[in-house]
Amino acid sequence: MTREEKSQVIKELTVQLADNSNIYIADISGLNAGTTSDLRRACFKADIQLAVVKNTLLEKAMEASDRDFGNLPSILKGNTSVMYSETGNAPAKLIKAFRKKSEKPLLKGAFIEEAVYLGDDQLDMLVDIKSREELIGDIIGLLQSPAKNVISALKSSGGTLSGILKTLSQK
Repeated sequence: MTREEKSQVIKELTVQLADNSNIYIADISGLNAGTTSDLRRACFKADIQLAVVKNTLLEKAMEASDRDFGNLPSILKGNTSVMYSETGNAPAKLIKAFRKKSEKPLLKGAFIEEAVYLGDDQLDMLVDIKSREELIGDIIGLLQSPAKNVISALKSSGGTLSGILKTLSQK
C-alpha cells in the first residue's frame, strides 16, 4: 500500500468516525468464510456497517478526528473490525446473538454517543442501552398516563368543573 493510498484510507476512516456516533471495535479473526459471510449478512440486515481495518490507520484516523476517543486507541491490537450503526445497542445485540453459535466476534471496545466502553465484559451493559426510539416510546407512555386520567375524569364527572375536580382529587 503506497503512502497516498494510506492517506486516502485515513481520510475515509476519519469521515466515517465523524459521521457515526455509535462505533464498535471488535475482533472477528478466526471465523471461517461461511461464518464471516453469515456475520456480514446479519450486519446488513441490522443496518450495521462492518469493515476490517488496519490498527495503525484507524489510530491515525482517531487522532485526526475532532472527537475524544479516550483510551479506545489502546485496544487496537491484533485483528480489528469496526461496526458503525445508527442505533447504539444494535451492534451489541448482534454480537451477543452471534456468539450463541460462535466464540467470536469479541468486543474490544465501543464509542457510543461520546462515551467510551472498553472490553468484552461491557457487552451486556451495551445491549441494555436504550435506543432513541425506545426512549421516545417510554416517554410517550409516561405522558399518556396523566392524559388518560384527565379524559376518564371528564367522562365520569358529567362535564362540570366541580365534578372534574372532585374526580381528579379522588384519583
